[in-house]
Amino acid sequence: MMRRRALLAGVGGLAVAAAARAEVPLDLTGRFQQGGHAIGRTTPRAMVYVDGEALTQASASGWFFVGFDRDAAGTAEIIVREGRSETRRVLEIARGSFPTSRIDGLPPSTVEPADPALLERIQREVALKAEGFASRVDGDDFRDGFRWPLETVRVTSGWGAQRILNGTPARPHYGIDLGAEAGTPIRAPAAGTVTLADRDLHFEGGLTLIDHGQGLIGACLHQSRLHVSKGDRVARGDVIGRVGSSGRATGPHLCWRLKWRDRNLDPSLLVRA
Repeated sequence: MMRRRALLAGVGGLAVAAAARAEVPLDLTGRFQQGGHAIGRTTPRAMVYVDGEALTQASASGWFFVGFDRDAAGTAEIIVREGRSETRRVLEIARGSFPTSRIDGLPPSTVEPADPALLERIQREVALKAEGFASRVDGDDFRDGFRWPLETVRVTSGWGAQRILNGTPARPHYGIDLGAEAGTPIRAPAAGTVTLADRDLHFEGGLTLIDHGQGLIGACLHQSRLHVSKGDRVARGDVIGRVGSSGRATGPHLCWRLKWRDRNLDPSLLVRA
């Protein structure tokens, strides 16, 4: 009898050890390239590690998002972990091809501001935007897909272009510029929660930020009118504002941007997903 109990305990111990070594379910899809993304499905609330760093957690439905910056390395390791069990994937990240874009005729104050009062205003706005981008809504609105924010799509400047402003090299352009007449309705590309809505920022003009879940933040710049406020929930296709030329802009257009935890992403890749 004692021997049988010992054998059963041994079998149980083996079962526990096997369970500890079991893999966590993991499905990945997306655009594995610089500026791209991965959308994953795993065990609800599993922790997600990217290149060894715990960056996000799967939603209550098991969905999670990972973004790859414009200058991402050639590989990315994704690990999902639940308790002592985990699954690991190494993704090959394709290199992007980014053009050079020249814009001349901008007011000097929007390229190299020097006025102390203006610099103070810019610093206040930097803090305001940082708060909006720091949002981490516990959701997965990204899983239902993205649409273009304008009904008619006319790309006037592609994503990731190296900018030269008034002859001076500047940061890459982390948005897609869509040409349109002033007043054209801007629609929410995907469902989400508004984390910032400001009508008059120095560089961005009328700016709306929307958290599409887990810190995937979409930004619409240079708006002439805003139809939403901070904290509003929007559905995909809702009118959130109107095209304008406010801020650092030479004419009416919409600049659409996307960030995930300080990584700059190409929004068009999600539209095509």
